[in-house]
Amino acid sequence: MTMTTTRGTLPSLLTEGRAVFPDGFVWGAATASYQIEGAARDDGRGPSVWDTFSRTPGAVAQGHTGDVACDHYHRYAEDVRLMSELGLAAYRFSVAWPRIRPDGSGPVNPRGMDFYDRLVDELAAAGITPYVTLYHWDLPQALEDRGGWTARDTAYRFADYAAAVHARLGDRVRHWTTLNEPWVQAFLGYGSGVHAPGRRDAAASLVAAHHFLLAHGLAAQALREAGAPEIMLVVNTAPVLTPAQIADAAAEPDEADAEAADRVDCLLTRQILDPVLLGTYPATVLEIVERHAGLSHVHDDDLRTIHQPIELVGVNYYSPCVVRSSPGEPANPAYPGSEGIAFPAVEVPVTAMDWPIVPEALSRHLLRLSRDYPDAGLMVTENGAAFDDVVTAGEGAGHVHDDDRTAYLDSHLRAVHAAIEGGADVRGYLVWSLLDNFEWAEGYARRFGIVHVDFATQRRLPKDSALWFREVAGRNGLA
Repeated sequence: MTMTTTRGTLPSLLTEGRAVFPDGFVWGAATASYQIEGAARDDGRGPSVWDTFSRTPGAVAQGHTGDVACDHYHRYAEDVRLMSELGLAAYRFSVAWPRIRPDGSGPVNPRGMDFYDRLVDELAAAGITPYVTLYHWDLPQALEDRGGWTARDTAYRFADYAAAVHARLGDRVRHWTTLNEPWVQAFLGYGSGVHAPGRRDAAASLVAAHHFLLAHGLAAQALREAGAPEIMLVVNTAPVLTPAQIADAAAEPDEADAEAADRVDCLLTRQILDPVLLGTYPATVLEIVERHAGLSHVHDDDLRTIHQPIELVGVNYYSPCVVRSSPGEPANPAYPGSEGIAFPAVEVPVTAMDWPIVPEALSRHLLRLSRDYPDAGLMVTENGAAFDDVVTAGEGAGHVHDDDRTAYLDSHLRAVHAAIEGGADVRGYLVWSLLDNFEWAEGYARRFGIVHVDFATQRRLPKDSALWFREVAGRNGLA
């Protein structure tokens, strides 16, 4: 039976007691270029696939675009001061490829590079460590016009771009991420079409996924040759659980459900991390790829290129992936090869995105990743929640009392701490997100920030969760 989702509060998910994190644990926040920068036509920036997609009728809620977003491009100094006031030690941001090479492969645009140069200097002056992500989904439209990530050449253009950014910032930036969530753009962008570039083609999504991994490997080589001391790949992997396991973590699925969970885990996690960290594709993945797309796009030396040493895997976690066997069910377009599998809702509290809130699943997943891929450390590079925030009016005006978000973050930080106590090598936690922003296909309707943004005035207002997070980071633990 398919279970239903329910809205609710979180006290049953919380545990009490002090939780102290290891010395040197990194506390910070994360953002992405298209979601916050705005300035879509300033200083030579070229169009990205999200500029194009957001103008496609019906693609984004209320026809919203990232043209202005949080206007971070012009307000970055204010935002860095805000980070400093909140006691953040690290800031993960992405570079917009269309600012650096507007056509994806031509000369570097110096005005675009200057922005990130100023931002890095501002962070250094504030004592905040930059974590640079080279790609968070804003592919130059010119490259999409030439095939996008279905074209092998895009991987090589990405490596060139990565080298160019490192040449300018590498004297001050130690922490480099190649790609953010390649699975999402491959399968939501080219498979289900709910993200840019909006294509709906199972074969294209599988080819794109491989080219993303090739791009990671080529960029990792280029960064390492240039002297980058730390390289990370950020993924959106999640534990794949049955409804029974959501209700009882110790439940054992039956054979059919176990097969369904294993197949989806292959598609969601092992399709990405096995090539990167182990140098192989799972046999299940290869069978699905060959059936839908053939294997001619996988060249003989590709896995050697993809399998580069990296220091960290970034884990973006919001919810588990819930599946059950359902004979006759058509494949989910985001999961080619998932025939006979349902993705049911479950009866737990959910966020405003209707995403199930299951912090215990984060502990489970971090332990699994440390066990299966012990050569790379872990960092939680995104974790947070959208809720329906309200700015108070009248007496006490100018506050956002987001108790649900604070509870969500508390429960998930306790889950991270439990994983560390269990032996997981987790080195930091970056909350998503610093600012309310353009939430992709949801436009501005969903707010993930610990800082409220009035998009009409661009006023920033730290929410209660931000003030709580400042205390947590300051004491390096939970009270």
